[in-house]
Amino acid sequence: MNNNWLENLKISKRQNEKRFAVLLDPDKIPTGEELYKWLNEIEQSRATDILIGGSHLSKGNTEELVKNAKKQTSLPVVLFPGSPEQVTEHADVLLFLSLVSGRNADLLIGRHVEAAPLIMVMDIETIATAYLLVGDGPLTTAAYITQTLPIPSAKPELAVATASAAVLLGMQAIYLDAGSGAANSIPTEVVSAVSNAVDVPIIVGGGIQDFEGMERVWAAGADLVVLGTVLEKVRDFSQLTPS
Repeated sequence: MNNNWLENLKISKRQNEKRFAVLLDPDKIPTGEELYKWLNEIEQSRATDILIGGSHLSKGNTEELVKNAKKQTSLPVVLFPGSPEQVTEHADVLLFLSLVSGRNADLLIGRHVEAAPLIMVMDIETIATAYLLVGDGPLTTAAYITQTLPIPSAKPELAVATASAAVLLGMQAIYLDAGSGAANSIPTEVVSAVSNAVDVPIIVGGGIQDFEGMERVWAAGADLVVLGTVLEKVRDFSQLTPS
């Protein structure tokens, strides 16, 4: 494989090779020896990628976590930043997220202006990524922090219109997220509708609890499935293998 993460994701999409990422929130993962064990478990699992970041960063050290992940695993380390403070050149890839499902100008372009001068001098692959929150409640951390309303789960046409507009604006990937700690994953009807409407890679996260849930989302058209909260709680990859 070459070193271009987006191109590799596109190749996986064309070949129908589904990928699975573990999302590590610097505020929620263990430290010290426990972190070492956790990263080793990720390395030994079927995970293909590591995402690092979160909606709210109060005490976690993103750069230190990225360095540890790079040192202790062979997986691509992808930044999923909730703010410019979560950007570091030590990662392999940066998802340059624009919250297109909301109307908060700060998260559509404002924070990007803050981060751009720093990113431009970094040697890091940067992917313009349309970020869509989808769901009906209860309120997730992402929805609260961004002060935006998710796209209703029963309105796949709104998700399609939003994703299509993002692609026309030049976005290179679509990230559909139910939000951290979501009670339910994004309906497969929404994933299928978006996947059928656009030709860029589709990343889906939030509310997925087990391998069967991953398979449903993959079958609906997701190219990369992301799990975070469920693994933070139990740190058990056995539920992410076929029964």
